[in-house]
Amino acid sequence: MSDNTLADGLREGVDGKVRCWWPDDKPDYLAYHDAEWGMPVDDEHRLFEKICLEGFQSGLSWLTILRKRENFRAAFAGFDFEKIAGFDDRDVERLVNDAGIVRHRGKINSTINNARRAIEMVEQEGSLGAWFWSFEPDMKDRPAVLDHAAAMTLTTTDASTRMSKELKKRGWSFVGPTTCYAFMQAMGLVNDHLEGCCCREVTEAARTNFNRPG
Repeated sequence: MSDNTLADGLREGVDGKVRCWWPDDKPDYLAYHDAEWGMPVDDEHRLFEKICLEGFQSGLSWLTILRKRENFRAAFAGFDFEKIAGFDDRDVERLVNDAGIVRHRGKINSTINNARRAIEMVEQEGSLGAWFWSFEPDMKDRPAVLDHAAAMTLTTTDASTRMSKELKKRGWSFVGPTTCYAFMQAMGLVNDHLEGCCCREVTEAARTNFNRPG
């Protein structure tokens, strides 16, 4: 980390903008932080992609996964869960031997399993979006001020724990409470850009104008 780190977990980038500390000055990470992270999403394939990639991240950094994301998309049919649900043993072996992704047999099998569970969820709930967004927390359950200290307490929450339990009850795997909270942060169910980050107000405006699926 350079000496551009300010107080309360904020950091001034080379472009002069003040952001959350974690993208540092890595161009791909900055682009992800500025344009994607925290922006509300209801697209079925993007929601499925993210919950699966968060599972792949377990034990690794998100930057590692981000830099392999296009390879993952190519390997997993664009995260079209209806297509992935049809993957067989030959596909598993193909994926285990794909150097462009994380070659973890358990996580690969989990993604195929979760695709089948996703189809069931759509049949039962109408859409993945409606189900996932039902876990958006009430503002009263959020920190009054989202500074660095508050952010460090948010690895799991009551909402992410409930989501994890319900997913596991439905047969999903690699969906622990920490994975679920990271998913919630990324897909805009919460806005965890720090107070003072240049993206916080933009993200909150997008959440305000977002039509929740349901």
